[in-house]
Amino acid sequence: MLTYGRPLNFAQWIEDHAAELKPPVGNQQIWQNADFICTVVGGPNHRTDFHDDPHEEFFHQLKGNAHLILWDRGQFERVDLREGDIFLLPAHVQHSPQRPEPGSLCTVIERQRAAGVIDAFQWYCAHCGTLIQRHEVQLQSIVGDLPPLYQQFYASPEAERRCTNCGEVHPGRAWRDWHAVLAAKHGHAAVPVAPLPATPEA
Repeated sequence: MLTYGRPLNFAQWIEDHAAELKPPVGNQQIWQNADFICTVVGGPNHRTDFHDDPHEEFFHQLKGNAHLILWDRGQFERVDLREGDIFLLPAHVQHSPQRPEPGSLCTVIERQRAAGVIDAFQWYCAHCGTLIQRHEVQLQSIVGDLPPLYQQFYASPEAERRCTNCGEVHPGRAWRDWHAVLAAKHGHAAVPVAPLPATPEA
């Protein structure tokens, strides 16, 4: 029984969902209720959160270029995804996808989470790398579960976004400010910034 239907023409699928692959949505899941979560993500999009995925993630950069900022072994690092690249990210490597190029497309494949297998999203101080907040979630929908989590962080008072080490305040929604500090303090991990207008975290 072909639970997920007949083979799809991927180019046609992308054309049919072109509107969802641009801001303000920026992503679309191909099949629902499958063991694999197959998502196509479009740019431009910048984030300041870091995803702690309990499973591996597979990336195929279909069009344009993108970047992953990593928090790994106590420092910021960067992995560049050039057009045509494939990349397998190990479980629990905290990563922040950055897609500065309008029209860029990337296929991301993840595993469904069993009950009790928890994802986390973390925000770090761009000045010194100290953890600002960590939010854990039983992830059921990548598209539906993340916006409320981001809103919770944005709505948190300044005192809860203040770095306990250096005293600087995480700018919340002002992702350009966070990336500007990252570029100044940790230039090896900085990424190109999308031209205005660009989508905030999504």
